[in-house]
Amino acid sequence: MNQIKGRRTRSGWLMLALIEFAVILMLGLVFYFQNQDEALVIYCAHDSVFSEKILKQFEQQTGIKVEPRFDTEATKSLGLTNLIIREKDHPQCDVFWNNQALGTAVLKDQGLLESYQGPGYDRIPAAFKDPDGCWTGFAARLRVYIANTESYSLTYENVETTLAGQLNQVAIAKPLYGTTLSHFAILCDAWGLDRLQEWYHSLQERGIQVTSGNSSVKNLVASGACILGFTDTDDYFVAVDAGQPVSALPVLVEEKALLIPNSVAIIKGTKRRKQAEALVDYLLSAEVELELSQSQSRQIPLGTVNWDLVPEDVQKYRPYIQQAYPLSDLVQQRKLTLDWLKSEYLK
Repeated sequence: MNQIKGRRTRSGWLMLALIEFAVILMLGLVFYFQNQDEALVIYCAHDSVFSEKILKQFEQQTGIKVEPRFDTEATKSLGLTNLIIREKDHPQCDVFWNNQALGTAVLKDQGLLESYQGPGYDRIPAAFKDPDGCWTGFAARLRVYIANTESYSLTYENVETTLAGQLNQVAIAKPLYGTTLSHFAILCDAWGLDRLQEWYHSLQERGIQVTSGNSSVKNLVASGACILGFTDTDDYFVAVDAGQPVSALPVLVEEKALLIPNSVAIIKGTKRRKQAEALVDYLLSAEVELELSQSQSRQIPLGTVNWDLVPEDVQKYRPYIQQAYPLSDLVQQRKLTLDWLKSEYLK
């Protein structure tokens, strides 16, 4: 009798264990499929007028839902970078599409990114990606001098002469944000912080016009209010398309061009890793680089593409890919530069 009761007890416990296992399995499957259905959250600093179309194409091709979050024009790159840092204990973002690389490198330095070296990573030159695979650059802008062709002949000799004199007709964006911050971080690396500070203070003392952003620099030069400015190729092309009298010449630091790529990274802690990898692969594809080169912003492809499909006014910048200043190890220089600029502007 006791043996029978023992067998019943054991079979009861076995049945209970099986039921518990089945419940846990069902909950796990529900959670898994729920995660598959949830949208992939992407923080995007690239202009929404261009990036939304690309993200919609990704959705159509893969069936993966994407929920983009954009930020303001003036501070979008820095703002989204800081948001990811604030959310590090409870990350809300799966993939970060930055319009620069150095801010993304800062996230890697703080341990907030996951490594991924897929097919897109392999097609991008080493100068534009993290050696550990935590971020990868693609589709770059070029820092340029922009000049008004009705009042200025743009040559390196003339630029040197102009920058040595009074600068009330020269413009630059506030270097606290955007590609001008990246420009200054590169100068910090090439020159050292002391020389960078002396140079910028000299520009200010001689009356350089400091504007809210690169597009404002473009507007001042295109309208004739300034004869020369520092901007990026995407803003330069806006003026070209509007028929405005402008020309451009690449800014060189130690004979190297300042190519500022977009970058993409997977945020540490994502619950949608496979979907995130799919988006990274898509953004780093030749298809997307070509599309961005053909857009109004005329981004410069960094990986292997069919250059016959790239617009002629972008093709002329192709040699600068091999002549670019390397960006993979500038986190400390960016920090030094940003700390100094904050002390200047955020007193």
